[in-house]
Amino acid sequence: MAQRAMGLLRRSLGLAPPTAQRALSTSAAPAAAAAAAEGEVVAASKEPKRRKKKNLFDVVQFLPDWGVGYKVAKTTWRDVSYQITKINLYKDGRHGKAWGIRYKAGVQAADAPIKISGVNKRGWKYIKASQKTVQDIPKVETPVAV
Repeated sequence: MAQRAMGLLRRSLGLAPPTAQRALSTSAAPAAAAAAAEGEVVAASKEPKRRKKKNLFDVVQFLPDWGVGYKVAKTTWRDVSYQITKINLYKDGRHGKAWGIRYKAGVQAADAPIKISGVNKRGWKYIKASQKTVQDIPKVETPVAV
């Protein structure tokens, strides 16, 4: 009886080695470990969320005339882009079909527009160098009267 009382006293003070059943239990965690786990959860929720990549229609929806005349490319493509010539949107405005002239390394690779593949997949970008500017418009000189 005295041994049992001493064993209970040691166990309550944390001096006794844990029993096999106690060591395998995962339901009871120390208070310090539980507080640290809560801190990790809070820290993980404060991290900025990753932005969802955009499909072609998400990229061109804010461009004039739904991006017709502008160049776009997938983020994984190297030296390949399309100049959009025609867009066929579905009713939801987020899906559809698109046609364009293919450019490879900045040089036009095809004369006729072809259907652009993968327009509904994510990972499209707009190429800013293709923006229509006032510089691209030819200037008309007026003759000077003498």
